[in-house]
Amino acid sequence: MFNEYRSIGITGGIGSGKSYISNLLRQRFGIPVYDCDIEAKRLTVTDEEIRGKLIQLVGPEVYNGEKLVRQRLAQYLFANSEHVGQVNAIIHPAVLKDFKNWADRQHKPIVALESAILYESGFNEYVDYVLFVDAPKEIRLDRAMQRDTASAERIKARMQMQYPELHRKLADFIIDNSKADDSYLEKQLKTALLYLRNR
Repeated sequence: MFNEYRSIGITGGIGSGKSYISNLLRQRFGIPVYDCDIEAKRLTVTDEEIRGKLIQLVGPEVYNGEKLVRQRLAQYLFANSEHVGQVNAIIHPAVLKDFKNWADRQHKPIVALESAILYESGFNEYVDYVLFVDAPKEIRLDRAMQRDTASAERIKARMQMQYPELHRKLADFIIDNSKADDSYLEKQLKTALLYLRNR
């Protein structure tokens, strides 16, 4: 899709280890990774267009000075199922635009984008390849519980809202992250990157 570089979308179910894979790509392979979750949070504060549209949609109380009042936004989102789509229609295009601008500044042959909702947001349409990070459900549950200090019931509820099996089938590369073994992960990543570089 992009003439100057190849782009990879990194996704996977909760607790699969997407961020760990992203860090390996950065540290071991020198590939810059755009974290959609982190950057979306930044943009909701810094992007004037997003701020204006959220204020118009939710009300002025969604911001307290320069800070986004996440509790107020959450209340709006949970009040009506249609509200999620309305907010996403404001934030997702801004994130995609920011990613493209960021990618152009990297001057690297390969760049990556990490997103838990790669397919739901439609971002998969704007990357050249998708890398799906996979692990058994029990391992993902345990990792998520430890990371978020949340109950098994809460994590399972979040898992039920995802579609990892479908997204796994749609991906170009599957990274098995079921073992605590960096060399095993690096070998898989090397294979995927070699394929990309030879395309």
